Amino acid sequence: MSKRKRSLPTLWEVPDELWERTEPLLKRFDPPASTGRHPVDQRRVLDAIIFRLRTGCQWNHIPRVYGDDSTIHRYFQHWCAAGFFKKLWARLVRECDELKGVQWKWQAADCMLGKARCGGDAVGPNPTDRGKNGTKKSLVTEGAGGPLGAVVAAANVNDDQLLRQTLEAIVIPRPRIRKNRTQHLSLDKAYDTPTGKRVVAQKHYIPHIRRRGEAPVPKAQRKYPARRWVVERTLAWLSKCRALLVRYDKDPQHYLGLLQFACALLWYRRLLMKQARH
Repeated sequence: MSKRKRSLPTLWEVPDELWERTEPLLKRFDPPASTGRHPVDQRRVLDAIIFRLRTGCQWNHIPRVYGDDSTIHRYFQHWCAAGFFKKLWARLVRECDELKGVQWKWQAADCMLGKARCGGDAVGPNPTDRGKNGTKKSLVTEGAGGPLGAVVAAANVNDDQLLRQTLEAIVIPRPRIRKNRTQHLSLDKAYDTPTGKRVVAQKHYIPHIRRRGEAPVPKAQRKYPARRWVVERTLAWLSKCRALLVRYDKDPQHYLGLLQFACALLWYRRLLMKQARH
């Protein structure tokens, strides 16, 4: 009997290998000022953001060992506005792509509803939660479930209305489409609309959309193996982060920044496994 592979431990702090990739980006997006307040340890600020991402605690409940909570929150807001978390995510995806670790041939997109306790922008009545305030995460992944692009919207926005934004949010350029290098996109019944089909065609994907009212296809009659489940698994992984499971950020850009950081951490773990095989 083969032994089960040991999974990597959950990240609660920025490892040295990740910091080597992060520090140059921070120097570019947030260079130290020659005047004003004394600079803080940016690595500890990132550790505090990971703690908040994992636990879902309020900013003023972050342990003092990480530093002043107002300073941490101010840095987080600045980094969200500068697009730092998206750039970090893109860098890690690009590194994996250079190692042939991104499966572009089969992609999948889906949405997930969540609670929005404190209201704010991009919040709407959640149809699955008795009309209470809710938010929606729309995600596209590659063939193995690695997140490629994400957007945040109100809970009452239809999935197909977010598809174009989600595909355009892919953090690195997609490979060029060729006759022998096609890209497929797997979608569920929520995208079986004129809008969903039009977007898929305009983005030059081969569509695989479940039809409304269509009965499940028996395994023996399937032309392709199941492909769409990977995006559902990735959304489940992201929900392990309590700050993403329940939205407490009123500003959708701050919530999106946490989502982008979580996606970057997923790719960092994959990069470690990919490098270990080489």
